[in-house]
Amino acid sequence: MPKQKTRKAIKKRIKLTKKGKATAKKAGRGHLLTSKSRKRKRSLSSKNVFGKRDSEKIREMMPYD
Repeated sequence: MPKQKTRKAIKKRIKLTKKGKATAKKAGRGHLLTSKSRKRKRSLSSKNVFGKRDSEKIREMMPYD
């Protein structure tokens, strides 16, 4: 049987926790930050934790990580 391939775009953007949950940076923190409030920027700086179903799909895309 051939090996499964890892989706490189997913691997670069998403990390898996020890328990198998997927985390990634939130969008919207790249530029135009002066118009955004402190509270909004602070919440954007935290990690985004995916739900159970999304984490399962992501683990399928990254079989060896």
